[in-house]
Amino acid sequence: MSKKVLFVLGTRPEGIKLAPLYLKMRESDAFDVKVCSTGQHREMLDQALDFFDVEPDYKLNVMRENQTLSGVTQAILGGLDGVLDDFQPDLVIVQGDTTTVLAGALGAFYRGIKIAHVEAGLRTWDIHTPFPEEANRVLVSRITDFHFAPTEEAKQNLLRDNVNPDNIYVSGNTVTDAILLARDIVENNGESISNKFTEVNFSKKVILLTSHRRENLGEGLNDICRSVAKIAEREDVEFVFPVHLNPKVRETVYAHLAHLENVHLMEPLEYPELVWILGKSHIVMTDSGGIQEEAPSLGKPVLVMRESTERPEGVEAGTAKLVGVNYDVITDTATRLLDNTDGLFDQMAHAVNPYGDGDCSKRITETLATVL
Repeated sequence: MSKKVLFVLGTRPEGIKLAPLYLKMRESDAFDVKVCSTGQHREMLDQALDFFDVEPDYKLNVMRENQTLSGVTQAILGGLDGVLDDFQPDLVIVQGDTTTVLAGALGAFYRGIKIAHVEAGLRTWDIHTPFPEEANRVLVSRITDFHFAPTEEAKQNLLRDNVNPDNIYVSGNTVTDAILLARDIVENNGESISNKFTEVNFSKKVILLTSHRRENLGEGLNDICRSVAKIAEREDVEFVFPVHLNPKVRETVYAHLAHLENVHLMEPLEYPELVWILGKSHIVMTDSGGIQEEAPSLGKPVLVMRESTERPEGVEAGTAKLVGVNYDVITDTATRLLDNTDGLFDQMAHAVNPYGDGDCSKRITETLATVL
């Protein structure tokens, strides 16, 4: 008999990274798969799922204005109870480190349902950075049955946390599967997508910028914006900045950057638009986790505007450089990449992507068909 598998996801990165795995498992006779969308970030998640032609079977719609972390957790746990009653899965799959991941895994654990954690083993070893993601992934590791680590380093982190080595599988990262699949889809729709960016001068060096991390709100985001304003004084650059929906992020960003002609502040991009503009970009500046993995697949150097990263493999491989939120460091490093006088851009653009070869979903599916 087919094993019942429930995907629990709530944010766009989860949707993107789980879509290729869901599609692969759906093809297999070994599994009966369904999707539960918590709606933690509903609009952005729906866009990603629509792009990959994934339709949730259950929608919890937990998003509320000015919601607290405890409120989100409580709402997901309560809503998930009814889903687990209805479907009665043999396995719950979660991905990453969001509140949805913590609540989804906890809800399954309370029912004695096995848990698979995709992208397991990421660590900064500082429980408060990033907040609350580091705590989420550490806690989920304690109750997970099948740990799918994206890299050997992630596996070593899990071993350091005393996870049973028999339950750890180095699979690569599904984000590589997703962006390669997305690139092929986008290539057939590039002309319509480009209409979104008619104000951008692509004869210049385009910098894709994203910033929304909770720990950067306040002085950190102020320094990031000050650095962007300084770099934007150059005549050879154009910034594309999809601004997160968080009101605190938007208030700071628009106050610093709205008046600059070559800084294009946009509403959050749909995933195909993000893939398209990523392909057109010269470099990426971000505090996001996922884009640190996506950009190297397309040969784009990444400046990580955080004090620490749970994805050190990119830094070690040379595809990313950790610059923190220091105005001088961000500005100076971006200038080095743009000028390339010391060859830094060439080194980073041609570094080997450490996050996988596009077959991660196949590996996970084959593993679960054997062990579940």
